[in-house]
Amino acid sequence: MKLRHLSSWIPKLSTQMQGQTPSTQQFSEICENPQFIIDGANRTDICQGELGDCWLLAAIACLTLNEKLLYRVIPPDQSFTENYAGIFHFQFWRYGEWIDVVVDDRIPTCNNQLVFTKSFRKNEFWSALLEKAYAKLHGSYEALKGGNTLEAMEDFTGGVTEYFELSDDPTELYKIMKNALERGSLMGCSIDSELESRTEQGLVRGHAYSIISLEEVSKDTRIRLIRLRNPWGFVLWKGPWSANSKEWSTISAADRENLKKQTIEASEFWMSFADFKKNFSKLEMCNLTPDTLQGDERNTWTVSVHEGRWVRGSSAGGCRNFPDTFWTNPQYRLQLYEEDDDPDDEQVACTVVVALMQKGRRMQRHQGAKFLTIGFSIYEVMCGQNQHLQKDFFLYTASKAKCKSYINLREVTERFCLPPGEYVIIPTIFKPHEEGEFILRPIVFVSDRALASKEIEHDTIRGEKKKKPKRKLLQPEETDEEKQFRAIYQQIAGGDMQICANELKTILKNVLSKHNNIKSEGFSLETCRSMIALMDTDGTGKLNLQEFKHLWKKIKDWQLIFKRYDKDKTWSISSFEMRNAVNDAGFQLNKQLYDIIAMRYADERLNIDFDSYICCFVRLEGMFRAFSAFDKDGDGIIKLNVLEVRHSYFCRSVPRSIT
Repeated sequence: MKLRHLSSWIPKLSTQMQGQTPSTQQFSEICENPQFIIDGANRTDICQGELGDCWLLAAIACLTLNEKLLYRVIPPDQSFTENYAGIFHFQFWRYGEWIDVVVDDRIPTCNNQLVFTKSFRKNEFWSALLEKAYAKLHGSYEALKGGNTLEAMEDFTGGVTEYFELSDDPTELYKIMKNALERGSLMGCSIDSELESRTEQGLVRGHAYSIISLEEVSKDTRIRLIRLRNPWGFVLWKGPWSANSKEWSTISAADRENLKKQTIEASEFWMSFADFKKNFSKLEMCNLTPDTLQGDERNTWTVSVHEGRWVRGSSAGGCRNFPDTFWTNPQYRLQLYEEDDDPDDEQVACTVVVALMQKGRRMQRHQGAKFLTIGFSIYEVMCGQNQHLQKDFFLYTASKAKCKSYINLREVTERFCLPPGEYVIIPTIFKPHEEGEFILRPIVFVSDRALASKEIEHDTIRGEKKKKPKRKLLQPEETDEEKQFRAIYQQIAGGDMQICANELKTILKNVLSKHNNIKSEGFSLETCRSMIALMDTDGTGKLNLQEFKHLWKKIKDWQLIFKRYDKDKTWSISSFEMRNAVNDAGFQLNKQLYDIIAMRYADERLNIDFDSYICCFVRLEGMFRAFSAFDKDGDGIIKLNVLEVRHSYFCRSVPRSIT
């Protein structure tokens, strides 16, 4: 890995280091006998330096509690001696896949001391190298300043995170946490504060604690206890159920022995679950996914991963506050077939967690990017309703569930209990017209249950076009308009009775000018060329009278659709409405093509004028005709050789057998 110039790679250092120039050194230059890991990786190897990334270090501390997870992130078969090549590698989960990040052995130093994370052992460097690899993953050390512990937990495990405000006293929180621990989830908690400070009972505000286990013991009634761990290894809880408190004498010797036997480190302590909710502000939970557990017996649930994007003018419709565009957001189908296996539940329900993550914002921070304000809603739909839901549906249908609030974090996650059925998840940015990429992950925590989650729009172009009922062909007499067409056509076409692109541009302008209901200045030369490519069945590069009449009929049909959505009579339509117009014309497209149409044809105000609209429809018509010509067996799949691709791209014409 090549370090950038220090001014961009390293953030501002503390006051004590101002005026001193950091450098990068190899470990052999820092100390004798450098080691990667000494006696296993543990919490004492994680000491914060000058970088404000305590959120990352708290997650690393949690990671050290699970050796299986730890050594997936930090492959242990590395050292400064055997097969040493001056590089180390680490594995991180990145937007749906595990990737390998390789770094060299040069680390920022000042006065021969590590500037950032270090171990209390002067010659142990796994934590410093892990921090460097994570910085490379996000573009720089600077990108790591400030964050949320859940971000790093997720990147270390590929899990799905949840966040709970303990002041809200979530229903059945104890049961949720107990089940999560049984499935191997990582959990942490903290007391909200901008600065670290101690409470009278020994807890530290603004500091992250790890949650180790939950237990119930018999007293006069059943008492719920929670075991916590302070990564610092000191400053422990002094309240009830602390090491020498009187509460221990009130329970049976067997319970007392069992609980104290579990507390194997001096950094761990017990407290009542009620005191936990009273003293701590928030709970952070990272539920491990099946690919993380890799065959563990706790793999009793399923997660689906869907990547998507919000495109300005097409699929960036904003939240429900914007009904005119909300329906254009991406839509995902969620099918819940069977209820939870919980005998304590009075109602039949399926537990599902929905996680919506925005991609790449931390890496783009140096470009001024900030986290978007994101959220989602869930709507119940009828079985088999696979079409993209339209505006009217959302105007008259309330959501079945939704995130509590829109928030500008990397990920927003909520847990729901929903009756078995079919649902649609709508991920959105709060305001319309803002662009971004995202990952949506629905997850169900039930054993042997079916979860099917699929995007409503097709993922591939199948060449499908809505079939219109066949009509019996008649030969009516020419109308006055058709006679006028023929006269104008003969006048402009000349002796060869053929019309080229320039002539077509002129004739269409003259015809349109005679129609008061069509407010258009005509079509561009590029649009006229596309029209000829569509209708030129004899390969002359020009239109004869019949081809021209066929073209004009299509323009009139498409014009009627256009006027339907041109509600303000400005002779332009919103790019969001283009989805409906395309559907009305009989074309079935996937969401990527709707995005492309908006990017290609919409102006800066996200409007599409009549010329661009017709040009788009002409090209869609040509695409579907060409596809149908090549799809000989009608299975919706075609194979093209290089010559056929070039012919289709450059000529944009249709085989002569298609009329």
